[in-house]
Amino acid sequence: MRRALADSWRSTLAWAVGLVAVMSLYLPLYPAIGGNAQMKQLLDSLPPELIRALNYDQIATGAGYTQATFFGLMGFLLMSIASVAWGAAAIGGDEEAGLLELTLAHGVSRVQVVLERAAALAVRVAVLSAVVLATIVVLSGPSQLGVGPGHAAGGVLLFAGLALLSGTAALAAGAIGGRRFHGLAAGAAVAVAGYAFNALGNQSSDLSWLHGLSPYHWAYGNAPLANGPDWGAVAAIYGLSAVFTAAAAAVLAQRDVGA
Repeated sequence: MRRALADSWRSTLAWAVGLVAVMSLYLPLYPAIGGNAQMKQLLDSLPPELIRALNYDQIATGAGYTQATFFGLMGFLLMSIASVAWGAAAIGGDEEAGLLELTLAHGVSRVQVVLERAAALAVRVAVLSAVVLATIVVLSGPSQLGVGPGHAAGGVLLFAGLALLSGTAALAAGAIGGRRFHGLAAGAAVAVAGYAFNALGNQSSDLSWLHGLSPYHWAYGNAPLANGPDWGAVAAIYGLSAVFTAAAAAVLAQRDVGA
């Protein structure tokens, strides 16, 4: 675990800088954009299907603006990319490069390797999430967002959970298939499908059943920045991440590595 963290500190720092840069670009614009009557008129002129797909229907409030522009869009994209890349490389990437066999030749079990690399992934996601939380707390007042520390922490907890879910899906697929590409495809599929099911479910009551298939909706359907987190969603998202990790450990323990 320590080795995995030491090898990735530069990328972790780079992703942290990127997240802070995006937040520093978007959030201070709220008084001029999200809370502006002219912006509301512009949004009213756009197709309602597009507004619902992007979750821009509550952009007039500080919490809704933060949710729509960062947590639900740019931040979600950046965190998902980082987590999926780390998860795909953790097992599948190492096996594809021929390094996993060397690691397993030492006094470590396969289950230990999976669990500790999953833990390293969780630590990196937690570090980025802590940076996001600190930035929101700092910018909330000057940007007139009105997002309190408690609700910000709840939103970040679910934000981190979504990233970890995609990352552990990538880790599991890499452990099952033995290739980095398998992990990238699976992790991206979890993130994209969650976003797409939520967007489609927002279009009409006939499609609202898709919300039940969307971890994205589990996390954000309750508007955690405004109302606090849905603890059932927290349990579901983190529990599913644990299932992916357990599946990776169980499969790798039995599979012929490098075959």
